[in-house]
Amino acid sequence: MPILGYLLRCQRYIELNPVRASMVAHPADYPWSSYRHHAEGKTDPLVRSHGNYVALGASPEQRQAAYRELFRYQLEPGEIDEIRAAANQNLVLGGERFKAEMEALLKRRVEPARRGRPVKRVSPDDRGEQILLLQEIK
Repeated sequence: MPILGYLLRCQRYIELNPVRASMVAHPADYPWSSYRHHAEGKTDPLVRSHGNYVALGASPEQRQAAYRELFRYQLEPGEIDEIRAAANQNLVLGGERFKAEMEALLKRRVEPARRGRPVKRVSPDDRGEQILLLQEIK
């Protein structure tokens, strides 16, 4: 899925949190949501439209209609789990290229480590004796 898709999925996840928590019936009903700004064109000095939102349409009306369309359906449970796992584990959500770029930029792992023990390799030392080396799996 392109970055546009990941960002808007995360935005939908956030906007729908009050609905999932049974605080409101629709994201427009939550007073601290950016939904009304993006979907209805209500002015909010705290909200700025990002480039991915602007890419939804050539005019404000087209963008608002496209944004409203994103909320016709709930997120799939698998999508919710994926977003929660990334957020809870401080990981990056996105495509492989994006993850590689973020890993290089942040200089840290952005995906979960593989489960299980590290792979063991045996290598001779300079005296010809066998030594055990642990290799980190990325």
